Amino acid sequence: MGSVVGLLLGAGVFALWWACWPAAPHGRARGSRWSDRTADLLIQSGVVGVTPAGLVGTSAAAGLFIGIASLGATRSPAIATCFGFMAATAPMGLVRSRARRRRHRLREVWPEVVDHLASGVRAGLALPEAVAQLSDRGPLPLRDPFRAFAEDYRATGRFGDCLDDLKARLADPVADRLVEALRITRDVGGTDLGRLLRTLALFLREDARTRGELEARQSWTVNAARLAVAAPWIVLALIGTRPEAAEAYNTVAGAVVLAAGACGSVIAYRLMVRLGRLPDDPRVLR
Repeated sequence: MGSVVGLLLGAGVFALWWACWPAAPHGRARGSRWSDRTADLLIQSGVVGVTPAGLVGTSAAAGLFIGIASLGATRSPAIATCFGFMAATAPMGLVRSRARRRRHRLREVWPEVVDHLASGVRAGLALPEAVAQLSDRGPLPLRDPFRAFAEDYRATGRFGDCLDDLKARLADPVADRLVEALRITRDVGGTDLGRLLRTLALFLREDARTRGELEARQSWTVNAARLAVAAPWIVLALIGTRPEAAEAYNTVAGAVVLAAGACGSVIAYRLMVRLGRLPDDPRVLR
């Protein structure tokens, strides 16, 4: 009887744990969602020709190289492991930082893109032509994706497929909303596209202004978090080259201290960044 109760209790705990994870749409695996998010980050950061698997390989190589170099400099496996782990996370952190800065720059130019589209529609251009003319008249950071759209459309004439390729090249939630609005207008028709584009441009300008003010006020929190996390590890790197200090960390107690410090740094940094950074718009119209 006791074993049955234990099995039922375990099944109930497993069901509660399983319910905490969202279901993958259309049967996609969780690893696929991670790959999609990482691919979006690589595109948004402007890194060309690097796949999620390549980023993982680069992270592993960086961690191994720095770990071996730290071991040679400090003669302490515990210290070398800490710095190797930090080096392994550095490529992903760099990609996230570049993507965040590029999204911030593009947030300022998306209203201009919408204004150009609205002007083209008012001038009587067809939707494909209005989108293609952004390759010459649009903002400089976005001309290459729209130039690729124009070339694809001239080669195939399939507006929907070219829009899908444009979404994949931009990997931006604003681009997703704009592309789907154009697709619906092309498929079902209507005379409200100009009004929709003007409303979208107004919304994007208000959002960019509000986010800019909040980010300016909260940037000190993020900078303080980075400084607070980096300071003790810089000190460790300096004192780790001394043989007596490295010998102290070769003990079990020293390894426990380093592990506790690493866990505390990660938790504190993630908490401070989450509190001090505004959430990014998800790609719900992928």
